Amino acid sequence: MIGWLVSENRRLSVQARGLLRSHKWWLLRRSSQVLVLGLFMLGPWLGIWIARGNFGASRIGDMLTLADPYVLLQGIAGGTSPAMPVAIGAATVALAYLVLGGRAYCGWVCPVNVVTDTAFWLREKTGLTRDRKLDRRARLAILAGTLLASAVTGTVAWEFVNPVSLLQRALIGGIGLGWAIIAAVFLLDLFVSRRAWCSHLCPVGAFYGVIGRGSVVRVSAARRDACTDCGACFNICPEPHVIVPALKGQGSPLILSGDCQNCGGCIDACPVSVFRMSSRAQGRTPRP
Repeated sequence: MIGWLVSENRRLSVQARGLLRSHKWWLLRRSSQVLVLGLFMLGPWLGIWIARGNFGASRIGDMLTLADPYVLLQGIAGGTSPAMPVAIGAATVALAYLVLGGRAYCGWVCPVNVVTDTAFWLREKTGLTRDRKLDRRARLAILAGTLLASAVTGTVAWEFVNPVSLLQRALIGGIGLGWAIIAAVFLLDLFVSRRAWCSHLCPVGAFYGVIGRGSVVRVSAARRDACTDCGACFNICPEPHVIVPALKGQGSPLILSGDCQNCGGCIDACPVSVFRMSSRAQGRTPRP
């Protein structure tokens, strides 16, 4: 049974460090995603209104207003002047991700990440190798397209088809269009291309990737001299191209790309503990 549950990408790490340590960051991420979604669902399901709203705009208790800066940007493109609490809430979220890493949203908050990770896990378990090559720059084009669509229609255009919003609505309302969109994302990742949605197409990830380029929190290949070239980190990483400069380069061991989700997958998967969670302050280039 354990052999079925353990990802092939973590098998060497499990053998070297044990089941729990080799899934530490995965467990933390899943707990974070369930907690955030749970806060939104407590009201509709149980009448406990800790968080009102959705991932685009919400009010926590009676004190804190939060807003997705990407949604705010679409609203501005559509001709809307945001209320001051919404603007402050969006600035608060943007500042948080400037510290934590923009695409930490993808790995630690977004509930659709659970869907895409499940599709990736099934690909590994079933040996599906079909993988149409997609250009990850497509998500930047889609991002620009959503802003243009908002400007033309005067709406927050992406929210009509955003799988995150549709998933929340589907959990509240039951069977509907939301489940069809989520199923399409799952099948896309399972049968068309590895990490097709999150790594190549999602404009939300593209937006937060831009914010995350200057983030403070970073994964570091602090012990890169210990690397055995087993490939476990590249196999598990949703954006494996971000690893190469830090792991194989001569400069800083920090993973500096805005595409990095700070998910900790490479930390879990590495059997010789090359990676650790770090920050820019700890990322000085090691002496030769």
